[in-house]
Amino acid sequence: MDNRTQFYKKLKKKLKKDTTFPTKYLFKFIVPSEISKIDAIENLFNHQGAVISKKTSKTGKYTSVSIHIIMKKADDIIIKYQQAEKIEGIISL
Repeated sequence: MDNRTQFYKKLKKKLKKDTTFPTKYLFKFIVPSEISKIDAIENLFNHQGAVISKKTSKTGKYTSVSIHIIMKKADDIIIKYQQAEKIEGIISL
């Protein structure tokens, strides 16, 4: 089993143990400050009632993107992280 698979397995277990669904969940990502990458993150959560806030770093090289959204189950959260990790240069917090 690779590291990503183990990570998601642990995350799912923790979410099921500590979270009552549906829940308001906070996703936080850091990406290079490129419009296409920021748009890609926003598009993952588009039309789902997400509240998205962005903050650019002091140097302007990176942008922090926070997304508050209601998630129905742990699997949905994991799917969003898996979709997001396909964006080049993204860091999930």
